Amino acid sequence: GVDWGYVSTTPGLAVGHAGPKRFADSVALLNGTWGPNQSAEAVVSSKKTLRYPEVSLRLRSDVSLHNCQGYEISYSLKSDETAYLIMVRWNGGLADFTYLAQPHGKQYGVKTGDVVKATIVGNVITTYKNGVQMGQVTDNTYLTGRPGFGFNEGINGDYGITRFTATDAPTGATPTANSGDKK
Repeated sequence: GVDWGYVSTTPGLAVGHAGPKRFADSVALLNGTWGPNQSAEAVVSSKKTLRYPEVSLRLRSDVSLHNCQGYEISYSLKSDETAYLIMVRWNGGLADFTYLAQPHGKQYGVKTGDVVKATIVGNVITTYKNGVQMGQVTDNTYLTGRPGFGFNEGINGDYGITRFTATDAPTGATPTANSGDKK
C-alpha cells in the first residue's frame, strides 16, 4: 500500500515496522479469496514497550496503492488504566479511519501469552481476550476482504505476535501463518 508499514518475521515472532507518517501502521494480510465470515487470532509477545504500542487483528481488509480499507481491532500493550481497545473501520487513505468503539481501562491491556481474537459474522464484529468477550460493534461498510494482523508504532522489535491463525466460515478453511512463515 506504499503508505503503510510492513511486517517482518523471524522464527517464532512477527513484528511491525510502521511507515514514515502518523497512522502508517504495519499491515500484513493473508492471500487468497475469503468468505465474508472470518475470524483472526494471535498470541501476544511483549518485552518492553514505549508510547502507544498495539497488536492489531484485521478482518475484511484490502491494501493497494495508497489505499487501506477494512476493519482493525487493536489491543493496547499498556498495563495500567491508560490501556485501551479500539475497533476501527479504515476508509481508504492514510489516517482516514472511523472509530467504531474505543473503551479504556486496565482490562483491555495485553501482555505476553495473551490470546486476542476477532470475528465478523454478517455485520457484527466481536473481539475477545483470552476467551472473554471484550467488545462488539456492528458495521455494514465492507462485505469482502482478507484477514490479517498488524502493529502500531515504528520499528518495535520488543513486541509482536508468536502465532497467528485465521479461519473462513462457513467453508471451514483454516489457512494458518506462523510468524516464521512468509506468505
